[in-house]
Amino acid sequence: MQEEITLTEAERQPCEVWTRVMGYHRPVASFNAGKKGEHAERRFFAEPA
Repeated sequence: MQEEITLTEAERQPCEVWTRVMGYHRPVASFNAGKKGEHAERRFFAEPA
C-alpha cells in the first residue's frame, strides 16, 4: 500500500487544461468569457469501440 502524499498550499501549482478547438489544441485559460462558458457546458462522451 502506498503512502498518501499531502502538499501544502505553497507546494501546489495550477494545472493547465488544454482542449481541441477546430483541429488544434489551445489552453482553456486563453479562452474569452463566452468560450469559457461554452466549454463549461460541454458534455464529454466516449463511443464504444
